[in-house]
Amino acid sequence: MSIAAERPDQPDATPVVVPTPAPPPGPVPVLLVHGIRTSASMWRHQQEWLAAAGHPVLAVDLPGHGARIGEEFTVAGALDAIDDGVDALGGRVVLVGLSLGGYYAMAYAAGNPGKVIALVAAGSAFVPTGPGLAGYRLLARLIRRLPDRGLALHTFLVRRMLPAAGVADVLAGGVALDVMDAGLRATSTLTPLADLRAFPGPVWLVNGAWDHFRLHQNRFLTATTNGTLVTVPGAGHLVSLARPHAFDTVLRRVLAQVTSH
Repeated sequence: MSIAAERPDQPDATPVVVPTPAPPPGPVPVLLVHGIRTSASMWRHQQEWLAAAGHPVLAVDLPGHGARIGEEFTVAGALDAIDDGVDALGGRVVLVGLSLGGYYAMAYAAGNPGKVIALVAAGSAFVPTGPGLAGYRLLARLIRRLPDRGLALHTFLVRRMLPAAGVADVLAGGVALDVMDAGLRATSTLTPLADLRAFPGPVWLVNGAWDHFRLHQNRFLTATTNGTLVTVPGAGHLVSLARPHAFDTVLRRVLAQVTSH
């Protein structure tokens, strides 16, 4: 298997093929942060192989999601959830977030660079402000007015976009039907480009080739001090669920890099 990685000093260059690396020898801790309306269960595949490879690994539930459904979603609460996870893993981690989790992983890394060995932000290379976000919030409000608050639509879309194993993982922790507006409103206050400029460590921006959240990926890459942009063919927004083994390739390469240093 191979993935397309774009050189950080040439963000518009033609992708080059990067072979799958060997697994890293060291047990680097990994913290996984989920996307909006999902939960820690979306990372079950990654948790299994990381643990089998000897890595301390934890997936956290953000406020309003998973085991914390019903809690209010706030920026401070989300960052506290990440901080608790980092502390549970010993205080320094490779931090991996997808979509909503990617934005909060960037914010956490900027504020706590000594606790983040490397940052992997997937499906979160879109500045979360302006008309695009306003339209997304409006759509979320309309969907919430449906009799089931959008559960059937969410489940239908998940089943259309993901393989069976990904469907099982993403639905296992429940669907946070009521968190969308609060989550998007809170996220609109974040400053991911400034956060990337503030974080001095290695950053991997990982996007599915069909992901609409990669619109600003070159701006995000330019904001990093030590960044790599990876495009996963055949994947949309939920890249770790749609192409789990390709996403594993990225994580193995990240872990190999940080271990070698």
